Amino acid sequence: MAGCQPQAEPAQTGKKIKIGIDPVTRIEGHLKAEVEVAGGKVVDAHITGGMYRGFEQILYGRDPRDATQITQRICGVCPTAHATASALALDDAFGVELTDNGRIARNLILGANFLQSHILHFYHLAALDYCNGPDTAPFIPRYANNDMRLPKELNDVAVGQYLEALEIRKICHEMVALLGGKMPHVQGIVVGGSTEIPTREALNAYAERFKKVRQFILEKYVPIVYLLAGPYGDLLKTGVGHKNLVSWGVFPLDNKGNTLLKPGVYTDGKDYAVDPAMIKEYVKYSWFEDSTTGLNPTEGKTLPNPNKPGAYSFIKAPRYNGKPHEGGPLARMWATNPELSATGQKELGVTRLRDIGDACFSILGRHVARAEETALVAAAMEEWLTQAQPGKETFVPAPIPDSAQGLGMTEAPRGALLHYIDIKDQKIANYQITSATIWNANPRDDMGQRGPIEEALIGVPVPDVNSPVNVGRLIRSFDP
Repeated sequence: MAGCQPQAEPAQTGKKIKIGIDPVTRIEGHLKAEVEVAGGKVVDAHITGGMYRGFEQILYGRDPRDATQITQRICGVCPTAHATASALALDDAFGVELTDNGRIARNLILGANFLQSHILHFYHLAALDYCNGPDTAPFIPRYANNDMRLPKELNDVAVGQYLEALEIRKICHEMVALLGGKMPHVQGIVVGGSTEIPTREALNAYAERFKKVRQFILEKYVPIVYLLAGPYGDLLKTGVGHKNLVSWGVFPLDNKGNTLLKPGVYTDGKDYAVDPAMIKEYVKYSWFEDSTTGLNPTEGKTLPNPNKPGAYSFIKAPRYNGKPHEGGPLARMWATNPELSATGQKELGVTRLRDIGDACFSILGRHVARAEETALVAAAMEEWLTQAQPGKETFVPAPIPDSAQGLGMTEAPRGALLHYIDIKDQKIANYQITSATIWNANPRDDMGQRGPIEEALIGVPVPDVNSPVNVGRLIRSFDP
């Protein structure tokens, strides 16, 4: 991992040793981690998002319909999630109700991207924390002491799947393009539904590709995640964090608010319904003007201050009811609590994810939740394919309102995603985005509370300060 610069003292001395990892590699985006290690464990952590993006300012004064295209450029991995959140905000502002075919088309576009993103995350970003590839790029450079525990035969299987997963991801992109126009940055998700009326030929081509993807998920991806729990069983007890979770819900099943992956909030051991008014963003330790702290996204402002004393990140610190909350597959699977896959039930000896309790809140627990979610979404996509009607309308036209507000809440593969739009004189007067990773990779808030990744790093074992492999494992388990 590039940029690891520990002090030269051994961890066993009991002295605090600061390790800087900059950049954290094998993630999407720009992230820096600074941890303090004492007694072979992390005792403090700071996570820095080092890039200012400013899409809120780019959107100011533009045609509201531009938002679904422009916001996709926030992320090259999950552009469809931003298109979806933006379209939902516009649907709300324009007062549009989708056709069933439009809803299903959007689900199939976003669903294919979910599968691609989860496969990408495990195989091409996280897997190299658990298996050794050949001594050539992209498998090197790597830590000298990288704590690899897989027997050779299983390691070889994992590396083979790494290569196969590249082809599977390409197929997922083709599925997105069949209904969304292209990938990345789809053209098909717009206010009012989807621009592409599916033909029987397009749906058949999608289904043919989907069959290969689902087979890979059920026969290779899900099983190998559980195989890691043998040699890496201690990672089911590492990386707990705050144990608070948020999910806005995703993949609508109707126009009444029912979703495949359910909305829900889990705070201090109790479940709550989602209330958007409970969300506030704090910036005491972020490079934004202090005047913007403590605001709900509907009141939010984006005023950067890169020279602000004491700040250390371009990520705001969102809080739900004043407390840090984790988003992502674990949060969604916790809120939904569906039956596990056949492999999951066999390996874990339980029926539902919540049945394994605190093991969910761990490095491997997050990987298990992501793999199980992938299988769940794939099963739903098979059903949506049977519901899609060739030649039936997917788009409802609507005029731009003179003045309106809209809120779009959905899920990106890596967490809870919110877009808010304020329209005045048929132009964007304010646009606010609370991206998925912001919930996990944020800095301390005005109350001094660590962000979820920062908190989950506390107690992570670092027996060798020159090879802090578990720090990388923990951070990547969140898929930032």
